[in-house]
Amino acid sequence: MKIIIFGLGNFGTSLALKLTETGNEVIGIDHKMEKINLVKDKIAHTICMDATNELAYDAIPLKDTNIAVVAIGENEGAAIITTAILKKITKADIISRSLSPIHDTVLKAMGINRIVHPEQEAAEKLTSKINLKNVIDSFNIDKNYSISEIKINARMSGKTLQELSFRQHYNLNVVTILRDCEKTNLLGNKMQKKEVIGIPNNETKLQENDILIVFGNNNDITAFGVDLAE
Repeated sequence: MKIIIFGLGNFGTSLALKLTETGNEVIGIDHKMEKINLVKDKIAHTICMDATNELAYDAIPLKDTNIAVVAIGENEGAAIITTAILKKITKADIISRSLSPIHDTVLKAMGINRIVHPEQEAAEKLTSKINLKNVIDSFNIDKNYSISEIKINARMSGKTLQELSFRQHYNLNVVTILRDCEKTNLLGNKMQKKEVIGIPNNETKLQENDILIVFGNNNDITAFGVDLAE
């Protein structure tokens, strides 16, 4: 997908790099040149501009953009104005960062349905990582069930899911597997990335550094993490 990110602070930069690593074409925009310089060689394109100036948008390929992300975190007014301009001039899907409950209210009044709260979401993810041992990342379905990323240990490498009796032994469902692969980015540089291998079956053989995406009860996920650490 083609994605434009407005605001290259910690959140915007991390998002730009992650989206680039997963194969998206990302344009990063910020009004500070020092922030542009930090990512200009790592993503598809960067533009230094004031996102609150509607006339500046003529230089941006919004017509071909799938998603516009307002990641501005230092200035609530600038974030709101940027979102308002995007709502007016583009049909791209808009995702906007909210900095306060009032900001939430304004965004909802604009008709923005995809609102993110990075700090709150990061705290919730960190809580899950602490509570679910050896879990890399986790998404809570409800208070009892989660989808979690868990890196396998050396004992599992080279074995199939059937040989491990995975479902029976751990009471977890393997949704998919993330596996290391080498990719060439838009600048021609080779980089290691995690790639989804699709839907695994009993004959799927695990490899070193594989990350399992599992679904199940939080207690079973914790037990699996403890087993891996032993």
